[in-house]
Amino acid sequence: MRTDVHFPTNGLRLAGHLYLPEDAAGPLAAVVVGHPTTGVKEQAPAVYAAHLVAAGFAVLTFDAAFQGESEGEPRGLEDPFQRAEDFRAAVSYLTTRPEVDAERIGVMGVCGSGAYVPYAAQTDHRMKAVAGVSGTDVPSFFRGADPEGWRRMVADSGRLRSAEAAGEPAATFPVLPERADADTPAPTAEFVDYYKTPRGAHPRSTGDLVVRSADLLDQFDSFADVAKIAPRPLLMIAGTEAVTRGFSERAVADSPGNAELLLIDGATHVDLYDREQYVAPAAAALVAFFRTHLG
Repeated sequence: MRTDVHFPTNGLRLAGHLYLPEDAAGPLAAVVVGHPTTGVKEQAPAVYAAHLVAAGFAVLTFDAAFQGESEGEPRGLEDPFQRAEDFRAAVSYLTTRPEVDAERIGVMGVCGSGAYVPYAAQTDHRMKAVAGVSGTDVPSFFRGADPEGWRRMVADSGRLRSAEAAGEPAATFPVLPERADADTPAPTAEFVDYYKTPRGAHPRSTGDLVVRSADLLDQFDSFADVAKIAPRPLLMIAGTEAVTRGFSERAVADSPGNAELLLIDGATHVDLYDREQYVAPAAAALVAFFRTHLG
C-alpha cells in the first residue's frame, strides 16, 4: 500500500511515498530509501521499496529538496548538505507515524544517496542501520571525469550567484547527452541507457543540475568521517564492474569493523538500479541486513 506524503526540511516541503505492508501489525521497522543524483523517488527507490515492503518493512521514499515533486528553488540544485538534512527530516517524519517503531529506523540510498546516507548517519544516531547501493561521492565522481571542467565550474559559481541575485535565472547544465554513440565513454553510455530511454526515464528526472552546485559539492566528502557511524552497522553494495566500486571499498576500509562490502558479480553501477538479476541478490542482502539490525 502506497500513500503520498509530505514533510518539512529547512522550511521546504518534501514529497514522498510511504509504503506499508498489507495488513501488517505495527509498529514496524522502517527504512528510508534515497534516489540517485538527477533521479526521483519513482525510479530506483521504488524498485528497492517493493522488495523491502514485501519483507514486512515500512518504507519511505522521497524527492530531494530542489528536485522532483519537492519544493526548492532553483530547480536542479544539488546541495549535499541539504541532501543529508533531507534524510534527517525523513527519519523525523517516520518517528511521527504510528505505524513505525521510532527505535527501529534504517536508511539506505542509491548512487549519490548511497553516499549522502552514510554522511547523514555519522551524527544522526536515530539511523540504526545504514546501507548504500552503488554509493558515489558525487564531487569526486565529477572531478575525476573532467578535472579542468570541474575547476572552471567551481571558479564560476560565485559569479553565477551574483547573477541570480540580480534576477537572472540559475544557470544549469545537462549531466548527460541525449543519446550515446560509439565515442561515448562506457560509464556515460550506461547512464544514458537508463535515464534517456523508456527503461528508466521519468518526466521529473530532468538530468539538469544547477552549475553553482559545484561550489557546494567541492567542499563535501561523503566518507571522510565514515568511522563515526560505528558501532552501528554499515553495508555497502557495489557491482564488480561498476566504475564507482572504489567508493564503497573506501567506505568499508575506513570503518572500524562495523562495515561490510557486498560485491554483485558482473553488475555495473546502473545495473543495480533496476536489472532484476542484480537487484535481487542486492535486495536479499538488504532485507537480511535490516532484519538483523532492526528486528
